Amino acid sequence: MAIKRLLRRILIGGMVVGVTLLALRSYRALSGPPLHPWHTFVPAELREGELDAADWSRYQAREAAILDSVRAEVSQKLAPDERVPINRYFEDSPVYPARFAQDWNRSYVMEPDGQPIGAVVLLHGLTDSPYSLRHIAKLYRDRGFVAIGIRLPGHGTVPAGLTDVRWEDWMAATRLAVREARQRVPAPGPLHLVGFSNGGALAMKYALDVITDPELPRAARIILITPMIGITRFARFAGLAALPAVLPPFANAAWLSVVPEFNPFKYNSFPVNGARQSYRLTDALQSQLQRLARAGQLGGLPPVLTFQSVIDFTVSTPAILTALYSLLPDNGSEIVLFDVNRTLKFAPLLRPSAYVALDRLTPTSPQPYRFTAIVNASDDSDATLERSIGPGQLQAEDRALNLPYPPGIFSLSHLAIPIPMDDPLYGLQPDPKVPPEFGFSLGAMSARGERGTLVVDQDFLTRLPSNPFFPYLLERVDEGIKRPSGPTGRNLAPTAVPGIPVRLEALLSTFLPDDTESQPFAGP
Repeated sequence: MAIKRLLRRILIGGMVVGVTLLALRSYRALSGPPLHPWHTFVPAELREGELDAADWSRYQAREAAILDSVRAEVSQKLAPDERVPINRYFEDSPVYPARFAQDWNRSYVMEPDGQPIGAVVLLHGLTDSPYSLRHIAKLYRDRGFVAIGIRLPGHGTVPAGLTDVRWEDWMAATRLAVREARQRVPAPGPLHLVGFSNGGALAMKYALDVITDPELPRAARIILITPMIGITRFARFAGLAALPAVLPPFANAAWLSVVPEFNPFKYNSFPVNGARQSYRLTDALQSQLQRLARAGQLGGLPPVLTFQSVIDFTVSTPAILTALYSLLPDNGSEIVLFDVNRTLKFAPLLRPSAYVALDRLTPTSPQPYRFTAIVNASDDSDATLERSIGPGQLQAEDRALNLPYPPGIFSLSHLAIPIPMDDPLYGLQPDPKVPPEFGFSLGAMSARGERGTLVVDQDFLTRLPSNPFFPYLLERVDEGIKRPSGPTGRNLAPTAVPGIPVRLEALLSTFLPDDTESQPFAGP
């Protein structure tokens, strides 16, 4: 009887806590900022089954129709107070995406000069757009690859698009892009997958699906950039946080943040369902990894190259090692971690845990993968080293990099990895010789003032939007294009690319603006 009473009290207590939290969530929804048309209009995206039956031309046709509907239902129905220059949905705004030479919210295909030798599929992150991986796509194009950057369902349109999307739709879109890649470059031409953040989870999930479905085209190489292998546990309960939204007065409960939309190629507002679907994706990915590992079926995975910041507030860096790399076969995979800036001038400003984060991640026993860290040469030097521990080794080897850690940057952030410092929109140091292409440079903003004045959190302005180590990242990606790895992880002889010079100048030109940067890319 005593046990029954205890269980009853626990149940009642849990219900009281649940009702209290739900009431608090409802109150916050009522007192939150108002929703705008881009928070309420949901475009009609293709679903999983439709995507699996569609081809590239059909997907692009639906994409064009969706963007037309956004113009009709959002842009042309804005209230007077919404017709402001900072609104990406206002047609007279300098950040209105359709006014640019290339609307990077759309899926694209970059064609090389001459006959393509391979294909790459690029998968962007959550709330993101194909813009974020365009610099890597350009590198692949210059190396003779067809580069396919797909706009994942729910993205590139309005934030409300993420309120009615499932991760299975993103997965089906990934398969569609791979089908198009293989149609343009049949086997045995190499197929690469590049995934950023949420797109990294999709790329890895696709590689696992190939193991159990031999009909799917196999990738020869996978590049993961801050991949969502593990995320915060809060996302598991994100669906509960949105429960009050079933009643119209509490519609704000469907959103974790409602922020003005001034970013032309990324949502600022974030719906609860986005977090929920990312968690469902990572949960499915981790479960599949464990299942295939127990069955001894991971031996056929292609080499995986991952770039990740040691400190990442969005995705779990330890999860990448424990849930992914600890299970990978000896196939030439590598993880590259960017350490915090350890110069002494930052010592008083960094949490003590930041200084030991890399030590906790460094292998203490031989591993089948290469472990690389980008670190300060010393605690009082901004010079950096590439410190690598080879497969089956514990002794680290250092290589000096001609890339100093900028003194004003204490850590890379989740969004920093695929964007160069001179990017015209997100770059911290945009090229002053290049006219502004996108209205203004978000990355170069350095706001100072009273916090009560801003319409965005200070976190938005302090987070690093571009990567000072992007030339290194691009160089490492390029290595795998010129010298692809075989199933054993050993480098194969480089493939000649007619008409494409392989030299440092060509490497640098892949991310410096040129006269083709603002021109639309040819579609299919």
